[in-house]
Amino acid sequence: MSGAAAASSSIRIVGARIVTPEGIVEGGVLLVKDGVIAHIGSGADDSATAGDVETIDAAGQWLLPGFIDVHVHGGAGHDFMDAEAAGIREITKFHAANGTTSMLATTLTAPREELTAVIDRVSQYMSEPMPYAQLIGVHLEGPFVNVKWKGAQNPAYIVPPQPEWLEEWVSRFPGIIKIQTLAPENEGALDYIEKLADNGIVPSAGHTDATYDQIIAAADRGLRHAVHTFNAMTPLHHRNPGTVGAVLTDDRIVAEVIADGHHVHPAGIKLITRAKGAHNVILVTDAMTAAGMPDGDYDLGGLPVRMMCGVARLKENDSLAGSTLTMISAVRYLVQTVGAGIEDASRMASGNPARQLGIDSRTGSIATGKAADFLLLNDDLELLSTWIGGRRITIE
Repeated sequence: MSGAAAASSSIRIVGARIVTPEGIVEGGVLLVKDGVIAHIGSGADDSATAGDVETIDAAGQWLLPGFIDVHVHGGAGHDFMDAEAAGIREITKFHAANGTTSMLATTLTAPREELTAVIDRVSQYMSEPMPYAQLIGVHLEGPFVNVKWKGAQNPAYIVPPQPEWLEEWVSRFPGIIKIQTLAPENEGALDYIEKLADNGIVPSAGHTDATYDQIIAAADRGLRHAVHTFNAMTPLHHRNPGTVGAVLTDDRIVAEVIADGHHVHPAGIKLITRAKGAHNVILVTDAMTAAGMPDGDYDLGGLPVRMMCGVARLKENDSLAGSTLTMISAVRYLVQTVGAGIEDASRMASGNPARQLGIDSRTGSIATGKAADFLLLNDDLELLSTWIGGRRITIE
């Protein structure tokens, strides 16, 4: 991938199957002007053929909105926990090559000063032009989680909610933190959830031993998100529904799912989508450093990880350690293995995360007036091209 090609003043894509919020436009025509979708038509639409217009024949291929990954730790040998600008570029470059056009830099459980440094580096990176997938903020996963369900979170740094940390972060880096994941059963967590919501940050449950009633109480205080549903949370039982039961049945909570065939069985993904509806599920990668890299030894939040056959696990106890998933692979798995329709898969990979983050007025779907973030896919859902803000990203 060599970077973003210079955009023409206008781009016209013809002959595409365009996935829009209103349905699929067959033989679609899409016009982009100055990085924004200016027109969507069909058939013999001749809109804006004059002037400086680059015309691309999609030849019946799929045109989908760019994917938005709200839970991604790294990739291409780099981790947001320690990546400087060059490393962040490599992470965003790798994921752009796999269909992600916007993403949240996701942290791990770590000391306060390390988390503050991540937010600072991301904030600085966001202040400059970004050539690949756009960082749109930070997802703090931890450190206010439950050690019983720590998964790949480092137990040495798990602490109860610290409101003064939040006060510093929102004061120094306004608008940068978009989601924070915590265990709602921890002492002080309900008040902390309310503070998150008051500051425009999506409160999220994860790595939690919460009961059904505790999750419902948290939702009453503003909880609106659940990370990697089924993983690192109390499971569903018919007499003790647990965190999973609350997530599946409370419409206020949007459920993430890692659709890689390792974290959740296809039947489990069907259960999530049938219980929540396609409008309340978000596809995520939870990708770590090893994504896009060969099998071998890696590190995740100070914990040693071994990747074999593309699956990353902690060396100490063989627990899954993030994933090596990409968004295009998740969408393909959802459609080809789980059996979801392409419109629903697109909604879970693009529209829903945009709505959850409150950015759906400018991205997340193919609609006039929105950013020209879209993807060209063939019938096998293989990625052919990525556009970000009307700039075509060349993939080597």
